Amino acid sequence: MTQRATPKAIGPSALDMAAQRRDQNILTLVETAVAHREVKLAFQPIVHARQQTHTALYEGLIRVVDPTGRIIPAAQFIEAIEERESGRLLDCLALEHGLRTLAKNPGIRLAINLSARSIGYPKWRKVLDRGLSRDPSAANRLVLEITEASAMLVPELVVQAMRDLQQRGICFALDDFGAGYTALRYLREFQFDILKIDGQFIRGVATDPDNQVLTRAIIAIAKQFDMYTVAEFVECQRDALALADLGVDFLQGYYFAAPTITPPWRPAHDGGPMH
Repeated sequence: MTQRATPKAIGPSALDMAAQRRDQNILTLVETAVAHREVKLAFQPIVHARQQTHTALYEGLIRVVDPTGRIIPAAQFIEAIEERESGRLLDCLALEHGLRTLAKNPGIRLAINLSARSIGYPKWRKVLDRGLSRDPSAANRLVLEITEASAMLVPELVVQAMRDLQQRGICFALDDFGAGYTALRYLREFQFDILKIDGQFIRGVATDPDNQVLTRAIIAIAKQFDMYTVAEFVECQRDALALADLGVDFLQGYYFAAPTITPPWRPAHDGGPMH
């Protein structure tokens, strides 16, 4: 009886090479799209915790579009692009679109994501200065979001830049708090206006005593440093109600709306101040 040959197994190195090729192809697509300004903003509401039908502001999330018109998921490239020039240019495009949106819609407030590496980038500063010179009122309606991990890369630079831009009326949010390793002394020095609680503490908070304790602790820290709190990744009514009872100021997540590239506000809509 002739023995069948066993199919040759694909070794880890072959799989690794395939993954690297895939990642490189995505990165090339993204860098090409950024170079050609093929990006859009998707908008997600952030609502008042105790008046959940009232939107306080929107987060504008940058979306990169491939040659077929499909959106490339940010999770597939955001870490790889972070250290590249194209990452800085992507932040410039996000800010440019955000400032244009604010100029066209004087009744809304808008949060735009920013890498700490971009805050001292000359082109990014030019985009900001140009946008604010065209519409000075946009400064008071603009929130810049920096992730906890990004802020800790260059904390001294972030602290100084925040001081400068806060004097111009711009607010800053510390995004994904709890996902990284912020030194508490820096939390005091940063003086963020808003603290966004990472989703790992929010999902299932209504029935998870550990997450309830941790969320309360984060709220207490935020209050001590005069920061508003936003709970991210709110996905059900029970969690939304529990978070309001815990004392969170604002809520964001798919329970209220998914990000959409179609602006969800009416022209006369007023998001209202954060108070």
